[in-house]
Amino acid sequence: MKLATALSQRADLQRKLSELNTRLNNNAKAQDGEAPSEDPKTLLKELDGTLLELEKLIAAINLTNSRTEVDGTTLTELLAKRDILGKRVQIMRGFLDAASSKTDRYSKTEIRVVSTVDVSSMQKKVDAVSKELRELDEKIQELNWTTELI
Repeated sequence: MKLATALSQRADLQRKLSELNTRLNNNAKAQDGEAPSEDPKTLLKELDGTLLELEKLIAAINLTNSRTEVDGTTLTELLAKRDILGKRVQIMRGFLDAASSKTDRYSKTEIRVVSTVDVSSMQKKVDAVSKELRELDEKIQELNWTTELI
């Protein structure tokens, strides 16, 4: 099985767990003398099976990520770098939005507010980090489709 397939299965299992959580909560109580819509014992067994399957899949994914290397860098390290680049872009864009927003003045006597950074230069930096993030993400996606799950 390819790593990408395992990642897709993991997402499906996580959705299933969310649905099971809702179904369990919906059937936690019933009116006296009435049966719940679904048997909680059956749902709990399904929950246990799904959790066990997800645990095994996550372990295999993590093992694969830690043992798959590209140019001396593990897939785990690439994923961490992608996460950090994503955070950097998010924070830099927020800062750039704040720095580039205009403050209206209604008269010359009002205090003038100016940006603390060169917005154009900062935009170029954000664009460069965004490009690095896109390229890294493409590399990771390629690895996901070409790497066999351990």
